Amino acid sequence: MKKFLRYLGLGMLSTFLTATPGLGAERISFYYPPFGEFYLSVDSLETFAKEGKIDEDFSFYANRASPQQLAQLRDLLQQRFNVTPTLVSQVTYSPIGEQLMQQLGKLLLTQSRKNGFYAIRASLILSAADQKGLTVVNLLRKFPSNTIRVNFTEGLKIVDELSQLLKKKDEVFASLEKEAIAQAANSTTDFSQLPDLRSPGKFHWQKKSFELNDVSRDRRLPVDIYVPATQNSQLTTDNSVSPPFPLIVISHGIASDRSTFVYLAQHLASYGFAVAVLEHPGSNAKRFEQYFAGLAGPPDEAEFLNRPLDIKYLLDELQLLEKSDPALQGKLNFEKVGAIGQSFGGYTVLTLAGAKINFNQLKQDCNPDDNSSFNLSLALQCQAIKLPPKNYELKDDRIKAIIAINPIDSSVLGEGGISQIKIPVMLVAGSQDIFAPPVFEQIRPFTWLSEPNKYLALIENATHFSAIGESTSQNDVLPVPPALLGPDRAPVYSYLNALSVAFLETHLLNRPEYRSYLQPSYAKFITKESLNLSLIQSLSADQFNQIWNGSIPQSVKPSNLQPK
Repeated sequence: MKKFLRYLGLGMLSTFLTATPGLGAERISFYYPPFGEFYLSVDSLETFAKEGKIDEDFSFYANRASPQQLAQLRDLLQQRFNVTPTLVSQVTYSPIGEQLMQQLGKLLLTQSRKNGFYAIRASLILSAADQKGLTVVNLLRKFPSNTIRVNFTEGLKIVDELSQLLKKKDEVFASLEKEAIAQAANSTTDFSQLPDLRSPGKFHWQKKSFELNDVSRDRRLPVDIYVPATQNSQLTTDNSVSPPFPLIVISHGIASDRSTFVYLAQHLASYGFAVAVLEHPGSNAKRFEQYFAGLAGPPDEAEFLNRPLDIKYLLDELQLLEKSDPALQGKLNFEKVGAIGQSFGGYTVLTLAGAKINFNQLKQDCNPDDNSSFNLSLALQCQAIKLPPKNYELKDDRIKAIIAINPIDSSVLGEGGISQIKIPVMLVAGSQDIFAPPVFEQIRPFTWLSEPNKYLALIENATHFSAIGESTSQNDVLPVPPALLGPDRAPVYSYLNALSVAFLETHLLNRPEYRSYLQPSYAKFITKESLNLSLIQSLSADQFNQIWNGSIPQSVKPSNLQPK
């Protein structure tokens, strides 16, 4: 509480230092040379938001927008963001938050044409604490300057470059989907006659929960393990799988928990895999609850080391428990271990597979004065540059195959790190992922993999959250607007269930009868129209560059659109 009051006091102090008491923005100024300066009153926006009326002041701008754009604007203006002043304070005073506010402040200036960093932060905190809550209009009302000056020229430049980047992303996806369709057409496999891997397998399973305590790192690790049942012979008719069962470890993303991949853990357990799902205490939902309440600091750079070390410690402890715990005795096969991770968890399993932290790439990409990147994941990846530059050994030789879903890796691992992986890998990407952009974080890194057994699953219209199961704690900690969740996530769950079984059966258990499922034709067989699935087995750097550089003339290719 004291920490929050200090933050709130700083926000208020910045307000009093930059404006007269009670002053809020009354108008927005757009300076667009050589045409001069244009103004829009906040009252006009508020009237439009509340009543849908377009007054004379707003009509100049409204006449240049489509009905759909106006409807979207009104929805945005009406939306109340349910965040507490504590949460806003913690985020905007964190290193990542300050960096984002500084970049936003270059676009939204104060009346005296200064960077709007302090004004934006103060207005965010004060509007979140206000009875009306955090809305766009209330944010403007709390802005400590009579006029908000929009750097329109810089804004147009950013919009233009972002539009080009999105166009290139769509072209890359379309080209890869076209190639996958062409490959699928050559298949003669009739998948309707084969077992449906989207459906549960024949094993029942038992769940065991416990907490591990790594005293040396002061890390308490909650763990759920799902073990196929063997006590009653009628529980399974699959004679091809028997204990000890292959072991799969699942690593969650940032601000998440072990409940978000229950659907995948249970599905794999039904096919005879033992599945251990742990929580990373330095970056899980509980840590963010404490952080937003002012009771703990934000996740720090040590989490880039601690996450893979958590998995190593878990495997060490399970090897001990497997000898002493009757519920686990003789049931876990440590010669056949796989790992699955999403987002920050994707980074985690990539390091366990052999990718090393790439400090040279981080130095190149993490320039605090460079605001040209549209890759939001760099805000997290660049925290790793604070680590002492050493050759950290995070690989675990017990892990024989990995699946990385929406991983972040382009800078923290880079080509030098990713190319060191020598075990089978599947990368999963969503076309509408704005937090781990697919071209930067999955598609181009796929070309860096030297391992021949590699797969790239592309899901059109999927977002960063499409693979994540329902979790009450996550939704409470980090509320996600419906627009960012994307379409109904059930098809994505079914894709991951099926592809995970096929990939792990093929490359962890060496069962060749499952290899046919790892074809582009199978992806087309199970795809749903709203979330089109494509599976790519090969893509060289030259092929990627040819697609990327295909249609935009070199004269209009800004350097910041080039994937790093």
